[in-house]
Parts: sequence; structure tokens; C-alpha cells
Amino acid sequence: MAHESAVLVGVITHDVAHDVDPLEELAGLATTAGVRIAGRLTQHRDHPEPATCLGSGKVEELKTFVEALKADVVLFDNDLTPAQTRNLEQGLGVKVIDRTELILDIFATHAQTAESRLAVELAQLEYSLPRLKRMWTHLSRLKTGIGMRGPGEKQLEVDRRLVEKRIHDLRHELQDVEKRKAREVRARRGFGTVSIVGYTNAGKSTLMNALTGAGVRAMDKLFATLDTRTRRWQLPSWGPVLLSDTVGFIKNLPHRLIASFKSTLEEARQANLLLHVADASNAAVFDQLAAVYSVLEEIGIEAKDTLLVLNKIDAVTDQSLLDAVMHRYPHAIPVSARKRLGLDELAVAVSDALSHAFREVDIETGLDNGRLMAWLAEHGEVLGRQYHEDHVVLHCRLPEEVLGRIQPAEAKIRPHERNGHLAKSNGQPHEMGSGPADSSQNAEKIDNSADPN
Repeated sequence: MAHESAVLVGVITHDVAHDVDPLEELAGLATTAGVRIAGRLTQHRDHPEPATCLGSGKVEELKTFVEALKADVVLFDNDLTPAQTRNLEQGLGVKVIDRTELILDIFATHAQTAESRLAVELAQLEYSLPRLKRMWTHLSRLKTGIGMRGPGEKQLEVDRRLVEKRIHDLRHELQDVEKRKAREVRARRGFGTVSIVGYTNAGKSTLMNALTGAGVRAMDKLFATLDTRTRRWQLPSWGPVLLSDTVGFIKNLPHRLIASFKSTLEEARQANLLLHVADASNAAVFDQLAAVYSVLEEIGIEAKDTLLVLNKIDAVTDQSLLDAVMHRYPHAIPVSARKRLGLDELAVAVSDALSHAFREVDIETGLDNGRLMAWLAEHGEVLGRQYHEDHVVLHCRLPEEVLGRIQPAEAKIRPHERNGHLAKSNGQPHEMGSGPADSSQNAEKIDNSADPN
């Protein structure tokens, strides 16, 4: 779609704030797709026209507009039915792309891994299946009548069966990917896991780079990140956690995309804590917050422990907007990932939040109880050991739910006392939180195919 010129169109069926451009997000999507914006047109209606989305008079106005601007394509900020798309293309004489098809095009361009490419292909085919007649433009050139009936429809039926088979195969491939991904994520359960979620272009990748020095691609474009990346983040007074970046959300995110990217979102589903990153400088921040919460609800993790992070405070031009967000969400943490403002406060808040899910304990057991020692290393983190003549005391950090699975007969459990008496197995003192840790240090890429333990 590169180098094409487009007219942006939106049918608005709800109230829009005066300071919000209703087509701003569509313009961002168009720019990300490499399209030059030639003009814009909107219409306020109670509901879209069933045949053409726009009213008939507005379609004629749009046609004149497109011809005057010599536009190549019309981009709708609405989802169109196959019939609406067909009627509009016939009436306008140019290609018509709706919001979902535009997003799918961007996803196809940005998908880097085999997993994300499979997900995008599945979503595109599911979108295309009911639109095959429109896509086979050569059918309209076939003559009809005696001796010419059938070939086009027969070819269409063959194509439909091929698409349905490919969809079936892709679903099976993605199910295998999802199972493998779930195993990989579960294998990291001994670590605290934090997942970054949020609206597209809210600065999630920039924040991850600032916290871990990960060096992931961060661009001022929508959907710059489609593939999950996991890095080690050293938290002060806590230790290392695994921090994951995820695909950005957007309002009216196509349901087929959410389903296709289920494996990519597994990191967020299994995380101990979510960091919901929002762009505090965006005039539509409240709508974007609502859109993210809607997607979280759709994938079933809306109840997970979440910290709201208000990013880009350095770019805020309307202080009253930031004040309004902080008034509604008083526990939100304002930061600027780009200028590294508020990152220490964020690290402390994450440590405090994770402490509710994990406990530091001392576990006393026999020297010969290798099975329990291995189990503790698998399900938690062994931070230190102190050996005695007939037993060993293990200083551990364990998920709350794991503690109840340790049998009293094989071990004694007591809260860890921070008195420095525990030692690492090499005999050197080991005290968590003995000094402030720089949250940008100790970044390490995590091999998603291996158990970090």
C-alpha cells in the first residue's frame, strides 16, 4: 500500500470531545501503512447506512472529493460488511479499505517471528473468506449465458475450499504454538513475572528499554511491536524479575486478531503483575484506557493485579488533563521513559506489588533431602543457604500458593529474618536489598525456549 494517496472517512455514531480529532488514530494507522493522506471526510449518523455505511448524498460528495484529489484508495475508520465494501467500490471507482483490513495490513508488515506471521495469516484469511467474490475481480469480466455459466463460480468454490483448509491448518499450528508457549511461561514460575500492556504507541517498548537496557525496537508508529520480548529486570530490595513487552492494543481491536495472538498474550495471562502503560499526553487517554481494559476483559485477565503507569509526562501540554487522570486513578505512577523520570518510584511500586504474591521464608530440612531442594529451585528462588551438622536452612522466595504444598513432616517453615546470618553456598554473605540497584542494569535476554532456572 506504499506511496498510495488516501482519503480518510469516518461515520461517527457517538459524541466526540471537541479537542479530539475523530480521524487522528486512522491517520496514524495510514501513516504507519505508508499511505499519503490526501483528505478527510466525516459524517455524523445515528447508525451506519446498511448499503454503503455513508448516506447516499455523502457517497456522491465523497466521489467528487476522491476525483478532485486523485486519490487511490478510501480508508474507512469503520468496519464494513462485504456488501458495503462492494457497493462503495462500485460507486467510487477506487479501492475501499476498512479499519480491520488496514490493521491487518500493518500487522502483516511488522510481523517478524514465525509465530506472529502465522497469527496474522490466520486473521487475514478469516477476514478474507466472506469477501472472496469481491477479491476475484476477474469474475466480473466473464461472459454469462449458454456455455459460459459456472466456470467463475466453480473457481470461487475451489478457492473457498483452499482458504478453509489453510485456516484449519493454521489453527492447528497455532494451537501447538500456544501449548509450547504456555509450557515455556510456566517454566519461569520461580521468578516474579511482570508484563507490560497498553495502548499501541503508549511507549511500552521505550519503557522496557529504560528499565532493562533491552535495546528492543521502539518507534513512534502504531503497532511497532508485535512479538513478545522478555528481559531480566533487577529490582531494588527484590532482585531479578522477568519483564515482558507485548503487542499494543487499540480501540475496536479485531476479535480475530485477539484470538490469533492468544499465544503472544500468554505472557500477560501468566504474569504475576501487569504494568498498564498509558500515554498521559494524548487527549484521548481516557478512551484508550477504556479500550485496554476492554481487551484485558476479553482475554480474561482484567482481574489481575495491575499498576497503571502514565508515560510521556514530559510531553504533556495540558496539565489539567494529567490532573484529571491522576484524580480518577490516584495510585497511577507518572513517568517519562524517554527522559527516565519516575523510574525509581516505579521500581519500588513493582517491588511492593510483587511482595503480595511472593514470600521470603527460611526452610529447614535435612541435608539428604535433595528432592525438596530441587523442588524449591524449580518452583521458586533459593537466595541463600546455611549448613549445619544435620540440616540446612534455605532462604527462599516462593509464590504464596506454593508454600502450602510443603509437608510439615519434611521441612520447617518460618519467615525470613533480615539479619544477614544466611550465606550463599560459596560462603559469601548474601543479603537481599543490601544496597540500591540500578534498574537499568543487569539486562539479559531470556531464551523463550528454555527454563531460566
